[in-house]
Amino acid sequence: MPMNIKVIDDLKQVDVTKLVEESEAEGYRFLRRLVNQYEDGTNTFNKAGEVLYGVWDPAGELVAIGGLNRDPYSDKSGVGRLRRFYISEHARRQGIGTKLLQEILDYGKGHFNEIVVRTDSSIADAFYRANGFSGDLGLPEATHHIILENEYSKEAN
Repeated sequence: MPMNIKVIDDLKQVDVTKLVEESEAEGYRFLRRLVNQYEDGTNTFNKAGEVLYGVWDPAGELVAIGGLNRDPYSDKSGVGRLRRFYISEHARRQGIGTKLLQEILDYGKGHFNEIVVRTDSSIADAFYRANGFSGDLGLPEATHHIILENEYSKEAN
């Protein structure tokens, strides 16, 4: 499926209704939190190194979303957190999630040396492991991480 991956500069200008409803029907509340936190200013993905991406299909429908924040749970510098990563059910298993994740990781290389994520989904666990993340971190706020190969990480080592 051809897709258009773009940075979302203002979530209030994007119709995320279908994704939020679909995610809630699957039992996920994190896209509702994305909208609520964006509206109340708690998380607008606007700090240094942060970004929010959307993926649109050829008909202009938003089919995936995901962002990167500075990790608020880590006291280490250079740690980013993958946030609000969701692929619409009808767009899964087509490489969209992998391409979106790679876009986010490539962006993150300029800002972080490690990216963490927390999931309790076995499907997401398999997805992140297939894309180079290590699991079972033993941390309450992160289940997977990946070390980014970039100038930042080379200087830190």
